[in-house]
Amino acid sequence: MTVETNNEKYCELALQGLYSVDDPEIGLNIVDLGLVYQIEFLETEKKLNLIMTLTSQFCPMGESIVSNVTESLQNSFKDWKVEVNLTYEPAWDSSKISPEGQEFLGY
Repeated sequence: MTVETNNEKYCELALQGLYSVDDPEIGLNIVDLGLVYQIEFLETEKKLNLIMTLTSQFCPMGESIVSNVTESLQNSFKDWKVEVNLTYEPAWDSSKISPEGQEFLGY
């Protein structure tokens, strides 16, 4: 799955950190799970907006995952305001898992 962005360079930096954020129930990072949909960078305002989903609206670890995402982005973009928004459209399904993630999960 491709992450939509308005700045490829910054997006790569953000994703590097997000590879360390796992869905603890699955044991795979949120990038390879395909949970990150969009990252927008507003350079003049030093603001980062991330849109992501969870594997389920009822994910019991959702709050923890969002907190870890925010912390990771804040570590990569220290002087920036970070905003993480959840969406469930489109709904997540296993087709969004990267080839590396599928291999990790034994698909």
